Amino acid sequence: MEIKIGVKHSPREIVLDTDESAADLAARIDESVRAESLLTFNDNKGRQVLVPASALGYVELGSESVRRVGFGAI
Repeated sequence: MEIKIGVKHSPREIVLDTDESAADLAARIDESVRAESLLTFNDNKGRQVLVPASALGYVELGSESVRRVGFGAI
């Protein structure tokens, strides 16, 4: 699933792919924002992104469907 993270006072968004479900991510984000703690995201390439909950502008969770590649995707 693709995640887009908007950070306050930053013109660029952070984009990463993860295998974590949308429900799990939404619960973790909600918990971090309420606790005003550090939010950690891990992507499929092994990168780790840390964002203070107070700096979040928005988080966009993409669909959980698998991208289809090739002529069968038409």
